[in-house]
Amino acid sequence: MQYNEVLVGLKTYEAGKPIELVVREFGIEAKDIMKLASNENPRGSSPLVIEAIKQEAGKAHLYPDDSYYELKDALAKKYALQSANIIIGAGSDQIISFALHAKANNKSAILMARTTFAMYEIYGKQTGATILKTESHEHDLNELYDLYQKNTNIAVIFLCLPNNPLGECLDTKDVYDFLDKIDKNTLVVIDGAYQEYAAYKDKNKAIDVQNLIEKYENVIYLGTFSKAYGLGGMRCGYGIANAGMIHELHKLRSPFNITTLSLKAAIIALSDQEFVQSSIALNFEQMKRYEAFAKQNGFDFIQSYTNFITLRYPQTQNATQIATMLLKKGIIIRDLASYGLNALRVTIGTSEQNTRFFETYTNHSRQ
Repeated sequence: MQYNEVLVGLKTYEAGKPIELVVREFGIEAKDIMKLASNENPRGSSPLVIEAIKQEAGKAHLYPDDSYYELKDALAKKYALQSANIIIGAGSDQIISFALHAKANNKSAILMARTTFAMYEIYGKQTGATILKTESHEHDLNELYDLYQKNTNIAVIFLCLPNNPLGECLDTKDVYDFLDKIDKNTLVVIDGAYQEYAAYKDKNKAIDVQNLIEKYENVIYLGTFSKAYGLGGMRCGYGIANAGMIHELHKLRSPFNITTLSLKAAIIALSDQEFVQSSIALNFEQMKRYEAFAKQNGFDFIQSYTNFITLRYPQTQNATQIATMLLKKGIIIRDLASYGLNALRVTIGTSEQNTRFFETYTNHSRQ
């Protein structure tokens, strides 16, 4: 059978290894496996969310309210905007797909940092567009603008703030200066999947979504319930933009694109800001331990504004070998070799999880 040419050479997204796969591969009991690979909230979901899901379970046979009125209304109040400014997706990555299919085609190009969320490129190639990347792994706005000036067919630019899988984050002022120079017919996607963490750590990284959307008609902001809100398994995200753009994106959305339980979970999760803020505070308290551990053991790390940390190794050490060793001990982390980096990305876990990581790592190093 022949398939569309855009599938030739198109890579499948490499997700973090699931616990079930490690059980099968290494014969380790599930209770002994610790997953620090996919940037999930180590505290789980809010207790209020768990209770709401139990109560809503009896409605699992019913489609959700496809207007998503209650969730969009709550998000509109949070960001001081209107429901017409919001679109709901099965994870924010579904909104990425909508945005690309609305703007990109085989005559256009998509611009991004060299090392950033892999789905930008995967979804982008599905449209037939050319992918342009900076030489720098991290976001460099000068490089991005230089490429933008040299290529007149750029339809979409991605800014991941903070950036996944590296963790760095641009100052909001610099982002605005960059946006001021971009043509209004070029769509700029600002992926704020980890914005809750960045805003907590450094106000200079915080994005005022209302101001952003009102100031730039060509920008869409993406948010998710998968990280700080602890709903990775529920697959619920959102996009915020001017009402005209959202109207066009809705033409690409299938009906009932999130589940009845996902919808209820997101509504309740959004209301429990105490859980969210305490999760973020715990995250940065524990991150200090990783920074100290890196310094003590002679390797570097990227200053992170997320719920993970990227550990960078000198050429005398092999990050892939370290990741494999930890995996065999039941600790799942993310090897960044596929990005051309001798580095590991580790989700910040609970105090107990992090202690186990440090002890396992140190014991192996002494062998």
